[in-house]
Amino acid sequence: MWRILRTRVEVTAETHRTTMYEIFFDLVFVFALIRVTEYMSAHASPLTLVKGLVVLLLLWISWLTYCWLGNHARADVGLIRAGTTAAMAAVFLAAVVVPDIWEAAALPRLVLLLSYLVLRVIHLVLYHRAAEDDQRLHRTLRIYTLITALSWIPLVLGAVLGGSAQLPLWTAALAIDFAGGLVASLLSGWPLRSPRHFVERHGLMVIIALGETLISVGAGIGTEMIRGPVLLAALFALVITVCLFQLYRVNSMAAGEELMREPSPRRDRLAVNAYSAIHFALVIGTIYLAFGVHQAIATLAHDEPSSAAGSRLAWTPAAALFGGAALYLAGRATFLGVALRSVPLAQLLAPVVALALVPAGRFLPGLFTLALLAAFLVVLVGYERVSGTGPDSHTADEVAMRRPR
Repeated sequence: MWRILRTRVEVTAETHRTTMYEIFFDLVFVFALIRVTEYMSAHASPLTLVKGLVVLLLLWISWLTYCWLGNHARADVGLIRAGTTAAMAAVFLAAVVVPDIWEAAALPRLVLLLSYLVLRVIHLVLYHRAAEDDQRLHRTLRIYTLITALSWIPLVLGAVLGGSAQLPLWTAALAIDFAGGLVASLLSGWPLRSPRHFVERHGLMVIIALGETLISVGAGIGTEMIRGPVLLAALFALVITVCLFQLYRVNSMAAGEELMREPSPRRDRLAVNAYSAIHFALVIGTIYLAFGVHQAIATLAHDEPSSAAGSRLAWTPAAALFGGAALYLAGRATFLGVALRSVPLAQLLAPVVALALVPAGRFLPGLFTLALLAAFLVVLVGYERVSGTGPDSHTADEVAMRRPR
């Protein structure tokens, strides 16, 4: 143990890539996202979506801080690996109690609070250790640590008081915590050592979030007997997931190449704005979408066989289904606007169209609702391919990004 603590931190090179250990680290976030979706599905209401958003922000901050740490120092070596493993345990415990943290019992809230504080303290200690002689990073960390510590006050109060005070206090705490990273970026800046690693990590998190859509299919079916309409609905969910991935992949490689071309000060700001901040919208949208898919599949799986297309969705899951897709598309358009400074008109209009489909999603049977969203996304992918913003137009960018620098 003492030998690990004395181990020198291995700072990453500009060519650093995502390590296998970091992918392993992400497994606890896969579990955490599943627990959030389970909670929202069991208590479907607008308030539940807000509470789910607060938990998602907590998880995003937790993941993001270790993403930046892994970009500065190798996460699979010595002290950083030991600390990251301890943080995995904290995230896992927090995820276990997620469905119960809004209930009257105090224990789940306190477990989540202590888990979050432990993983944040570990991160700050490790990051300070990894900074070594980097005075700019030390200054940034001092600013961020101060703001983060202030955010813990309403977080602790919310966990102790519970009840109606919990939601506003936790919302304020996590908003301050998240804003702290942005403020530190403006005042001092977060040095980005390896753009390629950073792009890969955020791309993998988007894929993890998209995977929740497929997991929600199984959760929605449960142990019910599989029928033809359920299988068809599952295929529609797969089509939706593939299209969303395709829409992200099409331009993300070009955005990553742009990040690598930028000089350091601009590159650092671009990493914070386009990736750390805006990618959160992609994750939120995907999890809301997964919740909507779960509800639509559940109506089919649990309805009487005579109702082949399933019953209608309530407003909350219908809004989550199409609103989640709209938020994902809006996040993608914003990401491209910041990273590439150019957004085609179709990508700006796509979120508006998705939102306009919410009433149709409310009054159509569950199967037709999924079919409508799948058809819209297929048309969008096809249009972008034909109009020149599709995958074929970015082959050169993908080759350039893979080329050694």
